[in-house]
Amino acid sequence: MADTKITVLARFKAKDGMEEKIKKEIMGCVAPTRAEAGCINYDLHQLKDDKRVFILYENWTSKQALDEHLAMPYLKALAAAADELCSEPLDISIWEMVTEPAK
Repeated sequence: MADTKITVLARFKAKDGMEEKIKKEIMGCVAPTRAEAGCINYDLHQLKDDKRVFILYENWTSKQALDEHLAMPYLKALAAAADELCSEPLDISIWEMVTEPAK
């Protein structure tokens, strides 16, 4: 079976007063990630009603492309920063699009 497109939601919740620091750390990964071969999009969102909460909405051409992304040094640095700057563990979920079967 061919590898299918993968969607990732990565949720960060900053400690009080650390919102700008974690935003800067995440934004530092946006340009290099978007340049990766398998990246379709990599978009950062901030919760309107709670500025401590961020979501990365990502789409990848395949699980292999995502796995290669997860091995990047700048992503490992972001995960380490999140451990220090976030009040909750990083929450990452991986999704596949549901489509109607062909007729």
